[in-house]
Amino acid sequence: MGVLACDRYGCTNIMCDRLQKDGTWYLCHECFDELVTLGHNVNLDKFMDREVVGTDVASSRAYWNEIFPLRH
Repeated sequence: MGVLACDRYGCTNIMCDRLQKDGTWYLCHECFDELVTLGHNVNLDKFMDREVVGTDVASSRAYWNEIFPLRH
C-alpha cells in the first residue's frame, strides 16, 4: 500500500485503508471510527468538510463499512 492521504478536511493521516466504493474519498481509521460513532444518518459531504452531525453506533458500522470497505 502506498501513501494514501485521508480526504477529510483538516486530517493529516496518510495511511488510509478505506476508499469509498465510487472512488471519491479515502478515509483513515480514525475518521472512519468517528463516522461510525455518528451513525448512518450523517451527511457525508458535511462530515468530510468537518461539519459533523448525528449519533448512533451498532448499525452504523455495518452501513459505513459497505461504503468504505477495507482495501485488500
